Parts: sequence; structure tokens; C-alpha cells
Amino acid sequence: MSTVSSPNPNTDQILELVADCLTPEVARRILGVAISPQVQSRVDELAAKAAEDRLSGAERDEYEDLIERADLLGILKSLSRQVLARQGA
Repeated sequence: MSTVSSPNPNTDQILELVADCLTPEVARRILGVAISPQVQSRVDELAAKAAEDRLSGAERDEYEDLIERADLLGILKSLSRQVLARQGA
């Protein structure tokens, strides 16, 4: 199945393997996952500091980690929407 496209074909292959494992039920559950208000507040705080170039090294690492995890959640949600569209669910 062709899913989310990335510049790296190896990444695409991994994402396709994950998408093939998603059932409609699991896809719906993934779509229901949300970042907690506490985590979002921390991301917002770090983003404001980053915009002003005031992040410490530890804060920059934390911010990058949070963004990477949020990106992963976004990718999983995209895959989930594709699975549901394919299933007509």
C-alpha cells in the first residue's frame, strides 16, 4: 500500500509495514490520541523560548524530542486516516 511519502524510500517502506498492521479499530483509537494540556503547555513554553533563542541545551533537547514525538503521532494519524479511507470505515 502506498501511504505517507517521504524523501527516503526506506522510511516509506517502514511506514507501509506499520499501516498494513492497523485495523480500523486501532486506527480509530490512534485518531483519538491527543497531547495532554500539560505537554502542550510545555511545548508552547519551549517554542516561545526557541523563537527568542533563549533555550538552554537541555531545553533544546527536550523541545526537539517533543517535536519528534508529535511528528510521529501526526504520521500515525495520517496512516490511520488512510487505513479508514481504504476500508471505507
